[in-house]
Amino acid sequence: MARVSGAAAAALLCVWPSAGLTQTYPAKAIRLVVPSSPGGGTDIVGRVLAQKLSEALAQQVVVENRAGAGTAIGNEVVAKSPPDGYTLLMGISTLAILPAMVTTLRYDALKDLAPISQAVTVPNVLVVHPSIPAHTVKELITLARSRPGQLAAGSAGTGTSPHLSLELFRSLAHIDLVHVPYKGSGQSIVGLISGEIAINFPSVPTAVPHLKTAKARALGVTTLRRSEALPDLPTIAEAGLRDYEATQWFGVLAPSGTPRPIIDRLHREITTALRASDVKQHLAKEGAEVVASTPEAFGNYLRSETEKWARVVKAAGIQPQ
Repeated sequence: MARVSGAAAAALLCVWPSAGLTQTYPAKAIRLVVPSSPGGGTDIVGRVLAQKLSEALAQQVVVENRAGAGTAIGNEVVAKSPPDGYTLLMGISTLAILPAMVTTLRYDALKDLAPISQAVTVPNVLVVHPSIPAHTVKELITLARSRPGQLAAGSAGTGTSPHLSLELFRSLAHIDLVHVPYKGSGQSIVGLISGEIAINFPSVPTAVPHLKTAKARALGVTTLRRSEALPDLPTIAEAGLRDYEATQWFGVLAPSGTPRPIIDRLHREITTALRASDVKQHLAKEGAEVVASTPEAFGNYLRSETEKWARVVKAAGIQPQ
């Protein structure tokens, strides 16, 4: 019988566990933690993926809503779970925002979570009340500069994606707006329609019904690419505010230390699901555009977003709590 060298034996020991994990995973149900309440954008994307993954993995993927603390509760649940592939996070862009806003987080998203794939992006929309005499981004900036500290801009709440979209706009345009935080996107859009505020940055799905009835006027989308839901609307960057980009995004992550074969298997099934025509059509109705990135690309994006929003929060003078 041929002898196996020490180096060859070590190589085999590295290969066999990985092969075994790939062959046996998953052996039981998987929970997908959604760090927000049922019915919101994160929940919608999570449930679409959960259904497809259940079919592909031949194991039930159960959505578990763990809302609270601006998504920090659900994020922490996953960050502190065993790295075995049976607890996943339907992450949202607040993963990159919270570190600059909250000093008491009990997890580090960049160290305690392993990116699998960025799933989709959802643009926000810069909208104004119809009474505002501005029909372009440049006209709004000119108006705001002529009325420093007089125009009220609402958001879905302090630290939310619409709020940071506003702060980035204010910073790059060098204008003084009054921030009015509401308790959710629904209340903030009502505030705009009623005339309580002049400016808002709701998501595409929230904005579209009111754009159709002319109760709000859209000036630009916050992403670098135009939205498929609003193809005739320019991006804020192309409308005159260079380098502007603010995106709501959703992606799937696992606890740090999850074996690479499991990450690879989940990545393969998640990206396949996202590229399915029925899934793309369903998500498009919600204003979401599929990304389906690699784990490495998602990790780099999460890091760059975390650094970016830290700069925006500092420039806006927002004090972390």
